[in-house]
Amino acid sequence: MSLETETKGREHSVATLLATYGQKAGLSQELQPFSEGATFAERLARNPYLMAPMAGVSDAAWRIMARAGGAGLAYTEMVSVAGIHYGGEKTWSLVLPDEVEPDIAVQLFGSKPEQFSEAATLISERLGERLALIDINMACPVPKVTRKGEGSALLDDPERACEIVRAVAHHTNVPVTAKIRIGRTSQRMVGPEFAKHLENAGVAALAVHGRYASQLYRGTSDLILVDKVARAVEIPVIGSGDVFTPQDAVRMVKETACTAAFIARGTYGNPWIFADAQNLACTGQSTLHTPAQRVYALELHLRLLAATNAHLVRGRSIAAWYLKGMEGARHWREKAMACVSLDDFLELLASIRKQLGLA
Repeated sequence: MSLETETKGREHSVATLLATYGQKAGLSQELQPFSEGATFAERLARNPYLMAPMAGVSDAAWRIMARAGGAGLAYTEMVSVAGIHYGGEKTWSLVLPDEVEPDIAVQLFGSKPEQFSEAATLISERLGERLALIDINMACPVPKVTRKGEGSALLDDPERACEIVRAVAHHTNVPVTAKIRIGRTSQRMVGPEFAKHLENAGVAALAVHGRYASQLYRGTSDLILVDKVARAVEIPVIGSGDVFTPQDAVRMVKETACTAAFIARGTYGNPWIFADAQNLACTGQSTLHTPAQRVYALELHLRLLAATNAHLVRGRSIAAWYLKGMEGARHWREKAMACVSLDDFLELLASIRKQLGLA
């Protein structure tokens, strides 16, 4: 079954949601494709603020919100090459873009080059021109991943990491990139050396998270070390880690040798962060979003969850992020925790609008 056939039935609902709620939420009603350019670096530089891959977060609804908020590109969650190998439909559900997404970046993880080859072939065939790039995760620090030699464990095995890069590059026509951390532990900062190995293996770009894998997400991301890795290679580098505000995103690009910035947790309840960063970089002006826009954006996100067949329980945490800082936020967050259906959430939003005088 083709991708076009698989998604045809939902085109009207998802596109209509963007047309209906996008402008009210201060978001774009049409999603722009990944920039064109003579080189990959040029393509990144034209809109350098990218929605990072996030396990358990970056589903279709999240990606659509990010692209409507100005993201230059949006990534899937980590996709297991073993899951592709064994033909799991649940795995494929992470890969396939919604019909309104102009293109998508797919991030793969695993440790077996032959499974990467197979996954690259199948994904390239199934997504066709809508596949923007394939990224290889060499950064995930979670023990259940690293104990299998996957994710950041590859930082200790540059030979295998390079073999994986070559395996993917030989089986796709799109750019192949990789995401790494600066090292496994603070006793061994391997980022620059490892980046050079991957550059020689043929990656088109690297994303570098400025923490050691042993830190997980604790402490702070080291911008100086991210810059050191970026200066060690000739290929473009995407800086990652602790980009929570438009100011953080602009700083990543302007104060390091990075060409672009990944925005991950900074997108929580803030799909506007990408366009806001672009506006800040161009004009020096910050952008404010009204309570009405925040409520409309939340409604759009919740309706997109339903339209893309995602589990509505995700709406509870999403609601908490959008409502943060608003009048009565604690009360409304507690109410959201009891919502189980789209109707429940819409009823809650009606109450919020009435309470805030937004109806």
